[in-house]
Amino acid sequence: MGYGGKIYEQRRARTLRAQSWTLADIAAELGVAKSSVSTWVRDVDFEPSPRRTARRRHPKKLQRAKAAEIERLRIEGIERVGKLTEREFLMAGLGLYAGDGAKSGGSVKFANSNPAIVVFFCDWLRTFFDIDESRMRIRLYLHDDLPLERAEAFWSQATAVPVAQFTQAHRPRARHTMRSNRHVHGCCHVIYSSTPMLREIIGMMQALMLVPSTADNPG
Repeated sequence: MGYGGKIYEQRRARTLRAQSWTLADIAAELGVAKSSVSTWVRDVDFEPSPRRTARRRHPKKLQRAKAAEIERLRIEGIERVGKLTEREFLMAGLGLYAGDGAKSGGSVKFANSNPAIVVFFCDWLRTFFDIDESRMRIRLYLHDDLPLERAEAFWSQATAVPVAQFTQAHRPRARHTMRSNRHVHGCCHVIYSSTPMLREIIGMMQALMLVPSTADNPG
């Protein structure tokens, strides 16, 4: 079984559309046809972003060079990574959890503000573990000057977890000195209460550290 990423691409497309990306930009970002994007996001509210449009109309030389380099590296990355095998998908998820997952307690907990990473983790969790969807929980970390209902709808769409299964959000007070480019949907904490599952993940993470890499045995 391979991980084709179609579910991820559809959710990512909807996320970008909600952030005022154009159909063409989304198609280029995901490497898919514009017609596919149009189908996936047809029911997503879209507000054109004058700032994004203005920058594309009058890009500076350095901005053009930066955009070209990012696009080149994105395409090279897609070609280099290719389609993940089942084992590669498993290893990638373990790597994510090693960085952003809880290592103690009685629950599997993963937190990130990047929707693509959260979607990847949820797909990984559902692929390799027997998940009872009714026990999936989401907790948001969202500053108190940002709309909670909108953030809940956003993360519910991304994670496929009903808003009714969201726990009380953590709402820290926003400060006037806070940077303006905050994550408008906050940070998403995916929680699944299962001590055996957490121990299984930790065990695989520890085993991964013991596996010799091909770099240790060239040729």
